[in-house]
Amino acid sequence: MKYKKLGRTDISVSEICLGTMTWGTQNTEAEAHGQMDYCVDKGVNFFDTAELYPTTPVSVETQGLTEEYIGGWFQKTGKRKDIVLATKVAGPGRSYIRDGDGADANNIRLAIEASLKRLKTDYIDLYQVHWPSRGHFHFRQAWHYDPFKQDRAKALANVIEILETIGELVKEGKVRAFGLSNETSWGTQKYLTLSEQLDLPRVATIQNEYNLLYRHYDLDLAELSHHEDVGLLAYSPLAGGILSGKYVDGAKPEGSRGSINGDIGGRLQPLQEAPTKAYLDIAARHGLDPCTMALAFCLSRRFMASVIIGATTMKQLDTDISSVSLKLPHEVLAEIEQVHRQYPMPI
Repeated sequence: MKYKKLGRTDISVSEICLGTMTWGTQNTEAEAHGQMDYCVDKGVNFFDTAELYPTTPVSVETQGLTEEYIGGWFQKTGKRKDIVLATKVAGPGRSYIRDGDGADANNIRLAIEASLKRLKTDYIDLYQVHWPSRGHFHFRQAWHYDPFKQDRAKALANVIEILETIGELVKEGKVRAFGLSNETSWGTQKYLTLSEQLDLPRVATIQNEYNLLYRHYDLDLAELSHHEDVGLLAYSPLAGGILSGKYVDGAKPEGSRGSINGDIGGRLQPLQEAPTKAYLDIAARHGLDPCTMALAFCLSRRFMASVIIGATTMKQLDTDISSVSLKLPHEVLAEIEQVHRQYPMPI
């Protein structure tokens, strides 16, 4: 296991981050604890969660359970100081989370206090804004994205309010570092610029989707990562499980995310079938597990801070973690690029 710094902080994290969004629906608390035990034994020191979780599916009844499971593990094992813990304040739109309001001073305060209680800790290592209030193109919204409806003054005021609140929480010892999620280049750069001008906490990471089927981050955000030392925390590195091949030809295995969340947040649709099969073919011809190949590809990206894996079984977890030992040959990387050029944005 390799370790990297989060942005310009002194926080060192494993190149694999344990994702947790199935805990509370697809996974029991005992299973969640087993996953955390296993990952720590393998050198993983980074867990990512959110006040919204679990998401398979999301519901008012289960919201917050994931954080509670993690808190129970901390209490049982006493390993809080061994873990870099990341969580998130929800963006707008979930009516059962503070009436659907997004991140601002009041909501961040309410959110973090509730998270700290559930997590049974008095600090968060990386506190993230789950998605921006002004709108964004993530969650399959690219085809309808319209930034011209955004109010610039309102957006900037919200960024400053968030930064000021995070600054207060850092001084209080409740937050160590600050991150964004589902953000754009403009949004991230505004946070960076304003934090420098106002001497407020600097963005350390961006948690956006990245996988063989969705590589938007290769472009302007990669440039931002390079110049500003803001690494990517890649979520959905297996495209919600699609890259495992389990959904090929319309299959939906019982208990899988596709059987629970339908189209897996818009990912599971006809356009992804051809490139998915092409990537599966590359893996088969080179004797590689398709999940291991897909994760190893993500790990090879120079802007990557950590790849967030998620598993519902220990077998899946073992396969995912084994990707740290695989360095993809040049031939495999070249074939992947050929498929990407043919199918640049299939989901």
